[in-house]
Amino acid sequence: MARRKISNELWAVLEPLIPAFTPSPKGGRRRIVDDRAALNGILYVLHTGVPWEELPQELGFSSGMTCWRRLRDWQAAGVWSRLHLAMLCRLREHDQIDWERASLDAASVAKPPGGQETGPNPTDRGKLGSKRHLVVDARGVPLAITVTGANRHDSMAFGRTLDTLPAVPGLSGSPRKRPGKLHADKGYDFARCRRYLKQRAITARIARRGVEKRERLGQHRWVVERTHAWFAGLGKLRIRFERRLDIHIVLLCLPAAVICSRFVDDLC
Repeated sequence: MARRKISNELWAVLEPLIPAFTPSPKGGRRRIVDDRAALNGILYVLHTGVPWEELPQELGFSSGMTCWRRLRDWQAAGVWSRLHLAMLCRLREHDQIDWERASLDAASVAKPPGGQETGPNPTDRGKLGSKRHLVVDARGVPLAITVTGANRHDSMAFGRTLDTLPAVPGLSGSPRKRPGKLHADKGYDFARCRRYLKQRAITARIARRGVEKRERLGQHRWVVERTHAWFAGLGKLRIRFERRLDIHIVLLCLPAAVICSRFVDDLC
């Protein structure tokens, strides 16, 4: 994703979600950094991958640690997950989430310092890493994200990831949270994965090991790989620098909301 400041559209959705600042009864310094400036600082760090403490002061986004604390506090208040859901609702209001088919895939990232949900990556000489599990709709709109250690097989996070699909309101009738079909590669070709989908009336489109050729796999599933590439284009996500899992998840939820906002700009 190209680096840019937060759009007016995204800020209009985010601003009401930010909790009002309550000064400490013990006193202390007043909050002087504007929330929007802090958010643009967060986005700058997310896109460039610079350490928080090296955020350039001349940009006017305040210090990197101020931005990090704002990120942490808003995560504790549930702001980021609600922002992602709000952008999905905007898309559904215009019938721009394609529930006919969804795709699921995982991508590994290195994790030098260790931390929660990390493990030795068998595809990277046993170095510590995490996996990002992503579900997208037929256009590549990110619907759900979970994180596991890099040593966990993709299929072990199958049900957990699909269970995090949010119920998205926006049209008449009940909120929607289940796609008609789910596309996945051969890493998910297990009876438990197919059984999970059958129990939820989702048609399985999982490639079969030793049967289907590679050329056929990407006909519908390429969109999830493209969305993973959008995430990987962010400097802060090429390597998982954050030891804390909640902060790492924030740095996945925020770009998911930004991607959704760009679909809103293009389609709504």
